[in-house]
Amino acid sequence: MNWNPVIISFITGALVGAIFRIARLPVPAPDSLAGLMGIVGIFVGYMLLKALGI
Repeated sequence: MNWNPVIISFITGALVGAIFRIARLPVPAPDSLAGLMGIVGIFVGYMLLKALGI
């Protein structure tokens, strides 16, 4: 697996999050672990069904 896109995406997201914080805007992502895990669950479910050919 090529980790470059993952690292670049993480850094870009961190910079955007910092900009939103500096601008005192609401974060455009879940602000709790439960919300974040919901997004991860959606991705995992999608990838699981894709792997099963559904």
